Amino acid sequence: MRSIVTGGAGFLGSHLCDLLLKNGHYVICIDNLVTGNTRNIDHITSDRFTYLKHDVTKPIYFGDKIDYIFHLASPASPVDYLELPIQTLKVGALGTYNMLGLAKEQGARFLLASTSEVYGDPLVNPQPESYWGNVNPIGPRGVYDEAKRYAEAITMAYHNHHRVDTRIARIFNTYGPRMRAGDGRVVPNFINQALKNEDITVYGDGSQTRSFCYVSDLIEGLYRLMIADFNEPVNIGNPAELSILGFANEIIKITNSSSTIVYRNLPIDDPKIRRPDISRAKELLNWEPKVDLRSGLEKTIQYFRNDFD
Repeated sequence: MRSIVTGGAGFLGSHLCDLLLKNGHYVICIDNLVTGNTRNIDHITSDRFTYLKHDVTKPIYFGDKIDYIFHLASPASPVDYLELPIQTLKVGALGTYNMLGLAKEQGARFLLASTSEVYGDPLVNPQPESYWGNVNPIGPRGVYDEAKRYAEAITMAYHNHHRVDTRIARIFNTYGPRMRAGDGRVVPNFINQALKNEDITVYGDGSQTRSFCYVSDLIEGLYRLMIADFNEPVNIGNPAELSILGFANEIIKITNSSSTIVYRNLPIDDPKIRRPDISRAKELLNWEPKVDLRSGLEKTIQYFRNDFD
């Protein structure tokens, strides 16, 4: 099998490249390094791996047969998509369009890495795939939320109109080694602050909730979805819900940090709750998370400790 991974030098993409190589695939990793980094793939020495520096908002063609396209390319943290709003919208629209066109030309199966952010600040909890969401299209987060909602729409259009064999994964909060220290998401923020014994910054009163899925579980879910026979969206995430304040205290405990918690104003449109209903993934993919939060955090913290050493 020959597989393309867009965003393959990013956090999730690099782990997906590892799994595909482990499963015997030839892997073409495409990344323009706007938020990715070649350090995430420097360890790969396989002759079945190729890295191409390319912006997927511009077309790309392959003479050799492509079997699978995993489209993960996109800024994915608030820091990134607030700094790169146009690039975020373009990769969700033009990037998805180009990769779907390549899938159509090649007869390849296509998987879109969508996001729980399509649900916005949800009015139901947990969030099932049938929920249409509560999104502010012109708010600061709209550039990411609506880029992914559009990407889902065009993916289903190519499936229904052009009969492209497509998959849509709605990814919930994921953490693990290779996260960028400065990407602005809660896991690296809290870990770095705790390791430096700095104040841990909690936005709002900390009662807002998230659910954290370890990266190896998430990547296994993406792979199982790609090889399954199902075209509608599937939530991939951990249904164990935790308050941000509780999460901060867990980080302090594991790192044995002297950090204290300080509170800042909640950002505009920041979701108050986030928890996936994974009934569909359990039924269709026989998938659910295996790595418990403590074990996953210990591995992630060690990765960040090594960066400090």
